[in-house]
Amino acid sequence: MDNNDWKSVLGAAFNITPDVTEEPSVDNVQPAMSALEQQGKKMIDIILDKKGRNGKKATIVANLVMDDDNLKMLAAELKRACGVGGSARGGEILIQGDKRDKVLDFLKEKGYKARII
Repeated sequence: MDNNDWKSVLGAAFNITPDVTEEPSVDNVQPAMSALEQQGKKMIDIILDKKGRNGKKATIVANLVMDDDNLKMLAAELKRACGVGGSARGGEILIQGDKRDKVLDFLKEKGYKARII
């Protein structure tokens, strides 16, 4: 049995040729923007939250305007800088514990506009 047989059967079912791959044209590719460029001049809020965590504190970094990849990279850097765990989803980063001052210093050092609420 030919190794490419399943590819030809699948290609025939969907009217495509299995060996031809489409590459994006150079004209349509946009350069990836950095997290700082995506955020622009929008203010980032740093909030301390205790609700729904059995009294444990969490620092929430809110109002982040960036794509998921940049958000996760920024969250990883923040967690490393603070030496704690956390998560990133939905335009917010959650850092375990009361780390508002460290987060503010880190973000200002990176060039973001941030404030503690």
